[in-house]
Amino acid sequence: MEVEFREFDPFDLWIWLEFDTIPSPMEKQYLEEVFNSWFYLGKLGGFNAENLQVQDTGIDISYMDYDTSATESSLMSLMHNMSELEYRGTWGRCWFDLGTSDLMALDVLINVLHQLSREYVEIKRLIIGGQNEDWKAESKKMSMFLEEN
Repeated sequence: MEVEFREFDPFDLWIWLEFDTIPSPMEKQYLEEVFNSWFYLGKLGGFNAENLQVQDTGIDISYMDYDTSATESSLMSLMHNMSELEYRGTWGRCWFDLGTSDLMALDVLINVLHQLSREYVEIKRLIIGGQNEDWKAESKKMSMFLEEN
């Protein structure tokens, strides 16, 4: 799976997936579960690089003292919104407002999609941010706050 970064706006981010073939209904379900799970972890503050006590401790975490007050004192890092995963031919896309979640969230997503591509859904290319010449996307940043008449 090739990973490509384009123009990045964490509050208005399109993530594009290119496949070799049109994904089957089961493959779409796998992808949707990954994106929904990733978003829910982000919405609940899971991608907070300010509080990585276990990671920062190192390999020996036996009998580690976990400081819950550090969790309370760190700034919130929450994802705010996501769209439905959409498909058109050999392309899939999903829009996110990553809010204040830390960029480690993208590393987690890339790792998961890499493994998913190996075992379940062959993903030719993952594009993070920017536009896709084959399928133009509108900005959702402001449209979320406008009332429809």
